[in-house]
Amino acid sequence: MVEAPEWDVAVVGAGPGGLAAACAAASAGARTLVLERAAHPRYKTCGGGLIGTSLGIAATRIDVPARDTVAAITFAFDGRRAFTRRGGDAPLLTMVRRDDFDLAWHDAAVAAGAVVRQNCQVRSLTQGPRSATVGLADGSTVTAGVVIGADGSAGITSRHVGVTFDQQDLGLEVEVAADPAQRAAWRGRVLLDWGPVPGSYGWVFPKDDELTVGVIMAKGRGGETKQYLARFLERLGLADRPVRRDSGHLTRCRSDDAPLRRDRVLVVGDAAGLLEPWTREGISYALRSGTWAGQAAAAAGASVDALAGYERQVARELVPEMVAGRRLLRVFEQHPGLVHAAMATPLGWRAFRSFCRGELSMAHVVRRRFISVAVRALAGPAPLPTWPSPRICRADPAGVSGRGNASAG
Repeated sequence: MVEAPEWDVAVVGAGPGGLAAACAAASAGARTLVLERAAHPRYKTCGGGLIGTSLGIAATRIDVPARDTVAAITFAFDGRRAFTRRGGDAPLLTMVRRDDFDLAWHDAAVAAGAVVRQNCQVRSLTQGPRSATVGLADGSTVTAGVVIGADGSAGITSRHVGVTFDQQDLGLEVEVAADPAQRAAWRGRVLLDWGPVPGSYGWVFPKDDELTVGVIMAKGRGGETKQYLARFLERLGLADRPVRRDSGHLTRCRSDDAPLRRDRVLVVGDAAGLLEPWTREGISYALRSGTWAGQAAAAAGASVDALAGYERQVARELVPEMVAGRRLLRVFEQHPGLVHAAMATPLGWRAFRSFCRGELSMAHVVRRRFISVAVRALAGPAPLPTWPSPRICRADPAGVSGRGNASAG
């Protein structure tokens, strides 16, 4: 007789994606365990800007710990040709610090009935016919009917599933203390500065007594990225401000044919390479994919085939957004000046504003007639996604082991 697993669902990683999955699974009655390598509250590199899509999901589970509400965006082209657009009555973005935001999701998962084990390092992952087994650094194991991986793109679950990535970018970020004058100057306003290297940009996000200042560009140009950040801070008059935190991180977008599942193991958010390729916005992708994975895992029971519904939902709702984002990134890389000029037009600003508020997805923006014609002319015909039909990938009987990272992003 095969012994039943200890847990219905085990989630590896307690960032927004993992905790959204835990909330969904536990709320549906599944015995849910979350394994997190750190302890909340913990700092996480992130711009912390919630678009309307993220805010809508979060508001159903938590009291969003907003540090600022953004009503205006200033656009600049490598420090030149700056202009500001305002959103009107409704906010454009809600700014959070990830230690606050993730802690609120932790508390929501616990309230929903999930058990969270912190300071818990995952080292291995194997699968059998009725369960998956997670090996921990202390030598103990956890068995679950379904494992949801939310431990980042370099984590053990992503490697186990076999996720591949076709876009990798390096982001560098500092949190600087803002004096009263700087707090007043930046309150309610974000800066997006299109950078000197194709596809790069910088940002300033206000968070009450701190400013998050960062830049991002393609991986492999680390020296240029550091120089870009230094010049950016100098230009903004922030180079001499006290730095409370500084960090770097890689963002990775999935290949079109990368899997989301290997038998009983699903991956969500960064672990699945799910994020918007142009802006590199990832929180909304983590919350959506995490919620869907948690619902699918709770409904799966003993049938692994039920998990294919998660793959279909991602293919239907997130993949078109990523395809659209790749097309816009291509336009931005080739014609940054035109993209900057477009933001000054009523049509361009309305589309960007609607995306920020969660009223339009990136796919819907690109489908708008005038924008579609312009994108086709500038970037060429839309590539057809090669997303595979949902399938079951047979696990390696020997399993996969190695060092894991259970801190989701």
